[in-house]
Amino acid sequence: MTVLRTTDAPAHPASPTAAVPIVPREHLDFGLDGDIPRHWFGGDPFKTRFFDAMSTLFPEGERFFITCVRDFRDQVTNPEHLQAIKDFTRQEAQHSMVHSAFNRRLADQGIKVDRILANQRHFLFDVTRQRLSRQQTLAITAASEHLTAIMAQGWFERHDLFLDADPRVRAMYAWHAVEEVEHKGVAYDVMQQVAQVGYLRRVLALLQVSINFPMFVFQIMGHMLKVDGFSRTQRLKLWAKGLWWLYGPGGMMADIIRPYLAWYKPGFHPWDSGMLPSYTLWADTLKRTGDVIAAGDALTTAPPRR
Repeated sequence: MTVLRTTDAPAHPASPTAAVPIVPREHLDFGLDGDIPRHWFGGDPFKTRFFDAMSTLFPEGERFFITCVRDFRDQVTNPEHLQAIKDFTRQEAQHSMVHSAFNRRLADQGIKVDRILANQRHFLFDVTRQRLSRQQTLAITAASEHLTAIMAQGWFERHDLFLDADPRVRAMYAWHAVEEVEHKGVAYDVMQQVAQVGYLRRVLALLQVSINFPMFVFQIMGHMLKVDGFSRTQRLKLWAKGLWWLYGPGGMMADIIRPYLAWYKPGFHPWDSGMLPSYTLWADTLKRTGDVIAAGDALTTAPPRR
């Protein structure tokens, strides 16, 4: 194994080929036990349930990612590389814990969180890991990390996107976004340098993720909107408006098309897209105040990219 760029600490973390240290952040207080509105994203059911559905997938997904990277940990001998894997694991474990706490709020609303988790656990561990090779499941992990990192980076580079969101939930997703970008190269480097996964297997992995991830999210959203009490006609209207918000011109997915397609280029590396321009602002605010909500506010209200 040659280079794991995720452990380098450059002077300019937003430069195109730079990486930043992976910093596990624990015992953060997001205030998730407070009076968060049911539709916390500006009162919009579709936007809220889009992120709520993703939250239900994270605990088992993060456990899957950790397991697939650990499959190859014994083949890594460099202490810095091992530390990168350890820090990646700690960050992912924290994501799972925090989203599990948030998901308990969803369960209290009548969302069948336990069933969703069981279905996801079955798909990832009883089907995917039993039927596919360890190289392929690691490639799926790296592809999933790429997708979450570009979503995190693309969405939080837009200073206005989360302005209407509840500050507590916004802070949770801002923190998760920053850490996804921090460790976005770890699984990829293990995949290429240890597991020796080739180009075609890498391409297939992202195609699999690109189909499965939205399929699961939309299925869960359908359940959530039913639990919310919307009629079939109301749900159709919500879906029509919401899908335009996601996929229409200037929508949520518009900013991630180019970095998404970059995966398919030979010679691609996750750090080719650099770090969040507002990363230093978020990290400095958290260090100065110790308040993760204030850090999320700072990241969200930063000046728009030019």
